[in-house]
Amino acid sequence: MKIIDTGIAAWRFGLQLACMAVLASAAGGANAAQENAIESITANRQGADVVVRINMKNPVSKQPIGFSISNPARIALDFADTANATGTANKEIALGDVRNVNVVQAGDRSRLVFNLKRPLNYTTTTDGKTIVLKIDGSANATAEAARPEAKAAAGAGTTAGATAPIQSIRDVDFRRGTAGEGRVVIELPGNQTGVDVRQQGQTVVVDFLQAALPDVLRRRMDVADFGTPVKAITTVAQGNNVRMTIEPKGTWEYSAYQSDAQLVIEVRAVKDDPTKLGQGTQTYRGEKLSLNFQNVEVRAVLQVIADFTGLNIVTSPSVGGNLSLRLKDVPWDQALDLVMQATGLDMRRNGTVLRIAPKEELLTKEKLELEQRSQIAELEPLRTETFELNYQKADAFKALLDNAGGRGMSIMSKRGSAMIDLRTNQVFVTDIPSKLEAVRNLVQKVDVASRQVLIEARIVEANDTFSRNLGAKLGFGVQASGSGTVAALGGQQLTPSASVGSVGGNSVNLPAQGISGAGVGSVALTLFNAAATRFISLELSALESDGKGKILSSPRVITADKLKATIEQGTELPYQTATSSGATSLAFRKANLKLEVIPQITPDGNVILDVDINKDSVGQATLQGFAIDTKHVKTQVLIDNGGTVVIGGIYIQQDRDTIIKVPLLGDIPVVGNLFKQTARTNDKTELLIFLTPKILNDKVAVR
Repeated sequence: MKIIDTGIAAWRFGLQLACMAVLASAAGGANAAQENAIESITANRQGADVVVRINMKNPVSKQPIGFSISNPARIALDFADTANATGTANKEIALGDVRNVNVVQAGDRSRLVFNLKRPLNYTTTTDGKTIVLKIDGSANATAEAARPEAKAAAGAGTTAGATAPIQSIRDVDFRRGTAGEGRVVIELPGNQTGVDVRQQGQTVVVDFLQAALPDVLRRRMDVADFGTPVKAITTVAQGNNVRMTIEPKGTWEYSAYQSDAQLVIEVRAVKDDPTKLGQGTQTYRGEKLSLNFQNVEVRAVLQVIADFTGLNIVTSPSVGGNLSLRLKDVPWDQALDLVMQATGLDMRRNGTVLRIAPKEELLTKEKLELEQRSQIAELEPLRTETFELNYQKADAFKALLDNAGGRGMSIMSKRGSAMIDLRTNQVFVTDIPSKLEAVRNLVQKVDVASRQVLIEARIVEANDTFSRNLGAKLGFGVQASGSGTVAALGGQQLTPSASVGSVGGNSVNLPAQGISGAGVGSVALTLFNAAATRFISLELSALESDGKGKILSSPRVITADKLKATIEQGTELPYQTATSSGATSLAFRKANLKLEVIPQITPDGNVILDVDINKDSVGQATLQGFAIDTKHVKTQVLIDNGGTVVIGGIYIQQDRDTIIKVPLLGDIPVVGNLFKQTARTNDKTELLIFLTPKILNDKVAVR
């Protein structure tokens, strides 16, 4: 039995009937050649059921293959090697929910299509020359008939005597299987309880018809901690029915089976297999069908699947044997896979054509095809073709031919060979035509112009310096009378004939120091008494320096994609080194600005840069030579095309205060400034490195 719930499938089914009706007239003359024939069709009522008797010309040797669809509601029976001898293509039945039956013959097959008012279950039995089709017309024969929506449509006129007594579900339990599957176990009121199990979106919905639900079972069970594909189970009452919703997670499949009054629903995880028909996030994607066969030929099952899917199936003559299976609501590609697994078959798909044969037969045939291709390649005549390279070097391309894949394997055949001419940058390849085509495709992929990238670096050094020095000289002295000296002001020094505690002519000598060789400004004052015999000399010195500067270096270079580029500019400094013999030799060391970069253009138009930048300068002089002040950065960075990024920076700040003073006297407030020297330095230095890559088109690169 096969159940289809989509309008597209129903349209396809009707189209098949139309095609078979067209072929029926062409096959009318071949009835005599059939093994059997349908002579008559009769129907009668047995209670709520409809019994249809199909009388055959000869005893039935092959059971008819049956399936059903729900929209529109139909039951179809396929008879192999059977003709239509009823003399009509349509017979009115009009019993219960059965309207009529269509008889269609196509070739050596005949099909009976029973048109129903609603989906119904059915069974078929064989009695000599008669096939008995029993269509179950009871109220609980199918879930569709007893769903709440159907009951609402039927109205409220149902008598109480026609309603079956409602019994309660006894228990709902959840268990974890040995293989990690989730099992929902339901204890039904009895083995006659109507159950409808179906997949609805990403959930499994179970309707229990004419059943009640105790209050203790009206709940939502969170079973995620069991480690199965099932997350939760919700059971609620809906009028005279009970609905259970099972919520799985991930990719899954389910099956349901009933034993007496116990219903078990298993939900299993499904692992994706790209070799299956249903490729993608879910293994099987075909429309669902139901099949119920007992000891039926494998070829007949494949024919039913072919009629349902519309695919062209080519079956090998070696396919044989019988098969028994019962599948309900299974995707057609999964059903086909199960049939092939059970019978040891395999398939090869080419568009809408499926070739089905035993696995050994397919593998043997493919092996023979490969061997034949290898033999043809050994005997096929050789040809020589010349490839002129525009951008790739001939020797590099030949190395690529000889080492394809990086494992020493050549793209050419064993009989093939290649020669190069460096002057004309040509490659001469001798091989079979198929290999020459492979070389031609390789040339088209690798002999292309490399894209150009302009890399611009900006190295900014900024410094801010501030220095301030303060100092004083203080002297006392006694001048002998009659020396003729005169008091002086404004820096004129009078040399005393005698001084008290002088240091270099001064009692206190703490002058300000020069900054970077600059002179020191000073103010001097000398005071004498009236007799000019005693004096005090004072000299104040001070210097303040404030400087700001910026050094900008901007190296730039153009290179091809994935090729290393280097640009540098600077000075080479000599220094002496000792040799192994003890003598000295002269060597040079670079103090330069250097940019070394390897660009890589990404598929989305950005640029990955491997950058190595040096910013060196000449430092202080030593006995061995000049020191070199080095600033270096090496990194890899992803930058937008035309964007700018700061890849590194160094910030240095020096803040220093120095005080030189006479003990005790230098600590006296205000007056103590005459007995000390102060110096303050505040220097700031900052280094920033900017990078800007730009992808150039061909015209810009040439320009």
